Amino acid sequence: MEVFKRYAPFIQDYIYRSGWQSLRAVQNAAGDAIFNTDGNVLLTASTASGKTEASFFPILSLLDENPSTSVGILYIAPLKALINDQFGRLNDLCEEAGIPVTRWHGDVPQSQKRCLLRKPAGILQITPESLESLMINKHMEIPSLFGDLRFIVIDEIHSLLRADRGGQTFSLIERLCHLAGCNPRRIGLSATIGNPEDVGKFLAAGSGRGTVIPKFDGGKEVWRLSMEHFFNTAPQADEGKSLELDTIEMELATDTAPKAADPGMGYIFEHTRGKKCLVFTNSREECEAVCQNLRQYCETNREPDRFLIHHGNLSTSYRESAEEELKDDNSLMSVCATATLELGIDIGRLERAFQIDAPFTVSGFLQRMGRTGRRGGPSEMWFVMREDHPESRAMLPDMIPWYLIQGIALVQLYIEERFVEPPRTEKLPFSLLYHQTMSTLASGGEMSPGELASRVLPLSVFHRITQDDFRVMLKHLIGIDHVNRTENGGLIVGLTGERIVNNYKFYAVFQENIEYTVHAGSEELGTIVKPPPAGDKIAIAGRVWVVEDVDHKRREIYCTLVKGNIPAYFGDVAGDIHTRILERMYGVLAEENNYPYLMNHAVCRMQDARKTFKKAGMADRPLIHLGGKMWALFPWLGSYAFLALERFLKLRCGQRLVLKGMTPSRPYYLQFTMQASEDEFYQIVAEEVAKDFEPLELVYPKEVPVFEKYDEYVPDELVRKGFALGVLDIEVMKKRVLSWYNQN
Repeated sequence: MEVFKRYAPFIQDYIYRSGWQSLRAVQNAAGDAIFNTDGNVLLTASTASGKTEASFFPILSLLDENPSTSVGILYIAPLKALINDQFGRLNDLCEEAGIPVTRWHGDVPQSQKRCLLRKPAGILQITPESLESLMINKHMEIPSLFGDLRFIVIDEIHSLLRADRGGQTFSLIERLCHLAGCNPRRIGLSATIGNPEDVGKFLAAGSGRGTVIPKFDGGKEVWRLSMEHFFNTAPQADEGKSLELDTIEMELATDTAPKAADPGMGYIFEHTRGKKCLVFTNSREECEAVCQNLRQYCETNREPDRFLIHHGNLSTSYRESAEEELKDDNSLMSVCATATLELGIDIGRLERAFQIDAPFTVSGFLQRMGRTGRRGGPSEMWFVMREDHPESRAMLPDMIPWYLIQGIALVQLYIEERFVEPPRTEKLPFSLLYHQTMSTLASGGEMSPGELASRVLPLSVFHRITQDDFRVMLKHLIGIDHVNRTENGGLIVGLTGERIVNNYKFYAVFQENIEYTVHAGSEELGTIVKPPPAGDKIAIAGRVWVVEDVDHKRREIYCTLVKGNIPAYFGDVAGDIHTRILERMYGVLAEENNYPYLMNHAVCRMQDARKTFKKAGMADRPLIHLGGKMWALFPWLGSYAFLALERFLKLRCGQRLVLKGMTPSRPYYLQFTMQASEDEFYQIVAEEVAKDFEPLELVYPKEVPVFEKYDEYVPDELVRKGFALGVLDIEVMKKRVLSWYNQN
């Protein structure tokens, strides 16, 4: 009641109108933290728990008691769709009090934006990219817009913890506060945070305030979860076998897939009928393919089309049509989607979510699961794992169903440990440094080198970047005409730089899908995205090719034909998979536990994988002899530690081991030939890892590992340094290699 009494009258009226009998625990806890402290607040609670209202009720009450003379609340969200969704809810809440709510992103009419500029007030909702645009193009308006800013609410903060977009967002917040002369409190909201203390530090960086993390009983989480496995052709894993395990007692236990060309797709088609569902995929390409496939099933069965699609490359009208269909409680349409529908959009009475293969993160799994169960029912997700039958002569690594094991590991890590990926704060973000340097110059006009450095380097995200690094960057930017020196020694954006900064694509720091044309001699093979470095292999046009050269300026790849078999490489490669997930995958294969959410095919496929794991001796050692001089190494390391190991073996150990033909399947295993014995392998890698070598020694000679969007404009020496010291997880790799020697 103490919190309720502090609420403004219009908030109390809203609660009465909504028919609420009492405040939820999250609302009491948030109210206490916001009303009774002056700190930042990190509010972490399950999806659909009422976090938005919990934070906005006390914030708006404080604003009602003491109105702001500018925009009082800046709400930053990672998606336009999330802003659009919250816009309606906040408007309903604020209408009676006359507090204006303004959206600001690419789909909003200019007339609404001009209205805010004329009379800054209330709540401004914005994406990081639109905030970047505002800082550059409305630089002179920032003090009047935000001079009396009281709160910055960062929604779905977990989505900003591990990439340059998060660094950009918090750099913009610090720059805005400096320019406007304001000192707002920050409120972070998320349903999926594993280590709140680390995230609290991330939220507070550069604010001069600590972070309050309210503790409260969020109630019991109830899930309906299933995981099924399908081979893409018959027979399935359980054919001819009698199961000894009890599978989950629910509707799913008796479900069977219809006979179809693709059993996994048939299973999804059958179990979305008469229901409103989301079908999550891990890439835009797969999303398109799945939607086309399911629509073909409708056509074949003479059923009306009941599938829509939603991903970032679609037009606004397509995306918003899918969102509106989902919000309609009477609709029985299902939507095939990527991460664009993963975050906190209220999509009504959604009955079921499907996930094709395993997502890359525990956070992603939890967010996707949280799309369901928003009207009182439990959250429900059906995993559908698909793979081709291993060929009769397939080697050991192909006998393991990696996505199935990864899916189990993700679920178990959260159930057992409440593990969610922590923030990445030790990067060397030179791509972002370029971006924020150019943005600062473009918005502020001519500056001396010292003044520019004083604006950029103190930003919290650049805490590992030295003045010498920045000096190298500026000298390079002057050399490529992105920055010019004026007659009096000041710095301004150069003509070449203006072409970059004045393009709307500059506002985003995440990489768009840029296609590279693949050539073999005079023949054009097709296009891929995110090309691998020279020496790696790609699969296209039904064959395997080794990359000879990559021309990033012309976006062309030159390659020659080789023999072999590898997965196709179309850009959506495994992202930042944490080492804890790979370690838990080892545990799934090594233990004998049963998991109640596994369905019949999945149980049998997992049992087969465990038999393979034990027979091969993978439980006892990471290096497995495949015959002849061929070996497979299973390091159980996350993406960036795996990448460090791959380079360490090639560059530091390759000659001593006489190691050749290394083929990585990141981050699961490496295959190669070598002359050394197993004992010699462990001895040599332990000796090499114990030597004092520089991280830059794991970058290939003359290699410039372009990794982030603006790396192509960064000096080669900084790109190499950023990759070696900020991307490669060398310390975790070293510990794992030494542990092998000690065990063997």
